[in-house]
Amino acid sequence: MKKILIVGATSGIGEGLARLYAEKGGVRIGITGRRAECLAALCQAYAGVFECEVCDVTDTDVVQDVLERTASRLGGVDVLILTAGAGFLNPALDDALERDTLEVNVMGWTCVADWAVRYFERRGAGHLVAVTSAGGLRGNGAAPAYNATKAFQMNYLEGLRQRLANRCPYVAVTDVRPGFVDTAMAKGEGLFWVAPVGKACRQIARAIERRRRVVYVTRRWRVVAWVYRHLPLWMFLKMGHR
Repeated sequence: MKKILIVGATSGIGEGLARLYAEKGGVRIGITGRRAECLAALCQAYAGVFECEVCDVTDTDVVQDVLERTASRLGGVDVLILTAGAGFLNPALDDALERDTLEVNVMGWTCVADWAVRYFERRGAGHLVAVTSAGGLRGNGAAPAYNATKAFQMNYLEGLRQRLANRCPYVAVTDVRPGFVDTAMAKGEGLFWVAPVGKACRQIARAIERRRRVVYVTRRWRVVAWVYRHLPLWMFLKMGHR
């Protein structure tokens, strides 16, 4: 039976994947998140399905102990899905908002990703799945820290993939790059192609099953990503928020 550990399961895509795998059955699931009441609601909705641990990824002194403990209770982990994240529209460049984003998306996120890689290397196999963002392809004047941290994550995953190719080729790394998904993370006006959480999670689950390296969610965002990445700088700058 496959064992899945979802980090950041109390909202959005993380919660959606927890529900999807619980309803699908045939897996053991560990879930962590910082909101105890949300974890309790999931455990109540799917009695006996989850191993739960309250954990904030920014608490880097304890997060890896929590992951080890949850993995032990599951009897091992085959797939770790890292969905924890933060992001704010910050046109005023409020230092506190930028700091919060960096603490979650860089320090906490890296702590979890590194634990997963070391864990899978010890086991000789496994699969790290991390939800980044199509926004990581370029900067964003309205949310500088968010897009910058997503670029960091994408680059970091590529580095981990290179490391594993040389040291432990049976460990896979999947970079999930959503466009707009109908969650609290989708902020701002004029959003387009906003995918329901359920649809996004089904596509992510298929990508996990196929051990894809990079996947855009929903699939049409591959086209947007290509255009976005190749847009001339002068044109890109004119698109900025004032």
